[in-house]
Amino acid sequence: MRRGIPLVIIALMIFFVAPLVSGQGGGGQEESVCLGCHDSDMMKPEFRSIPSEWKKSWHYQNNVSCNDCHGGDPKDAAMAMSPERGFVGKPNYAEVPEFCGKCHIGILKNYLESGHGKALKSTQSGPNCVTCHGSHEIQKADISIINEKRCSQCHTYDRARTVKQALFVTEKEIRNVERGLKELRRSGVFTEEQERTLFSTEAEFRTLFHSVDVSLIKDRTNEFTRKLDQIDSQIRDLSHELLFRKNFAAFLMLLFLGICIVVFSLSKTS
Repeated sequence: MRRGIPLVIIALMIFFVAPLVSGQGGGGQEESVCLGCHDSDMMKPEFRSIPSEWKKSWHYQNNVSCNDCHGGDPKDAAMAMSPERGFVGKPNYAEVPEFCGKCHIGILKNYLESGHGKALKSTQSGPNCVTCHGSHEIQKADISIINEKRCSQCHTYDRARTVKQALFVTEKEIRNVERGLKELRRSGVFTEEQERTLFSTEAEFRTLFHSVDVSLIKDRTNEFTRKLDQIDSQIRDLSHELLFRKNFAAFLMLLFLGICIVVFSLSKTS
């Protein structure tokens, strides 16, 4: 008589395999009825690409789901687009900055005071968040977003190039610090404090980024450089400590091996 698979093994398979099958990241957001509807055949073709675009975005990587921006109930198909559940849908063009600014408060303030924000408010057609960042396939912002193809949609690239050059020094140092922290994490070093400091520094830098003010950016470059240099100094100290521990461990191992060889040789001589 053949024996069936033990229940314990089946339970373990369900426990470990089910999350891999059902979840593709984003904190279980695949259960959202928003995605199910937009993926279905009944949806207009121009809206069916939204789920795939969102899954490539920085929002998806950080568990920002459809209802976090658009409101509504992502678990109830009947109430998903109900104003009673906070559904606001797609904002008008001129309302996009306030729409995104619900989360990006500091950036909104700098944007509204910038040439971009003033142009939008005065003409209702100036650049808004979506003009530069896109609507759903939003990537982590860096100065690569400033390029001739994008900026020349509205004006010449000359001023944008100057802004990019002013941002370059800080941006380069942020990337260097990120690489240093990544190497330490790979080695098992605890870097949470340094990562928090980098996050707040980079967030402040991104806020300044949206002022589109070359003079202000140049004036504050030294401030950001100083903060990033402090993190970089801590990374070097941690790296030196890690190297010392590795070398010391190797020394102890060689010392132990040497003692073992000596003891073995003496025992043979006796």
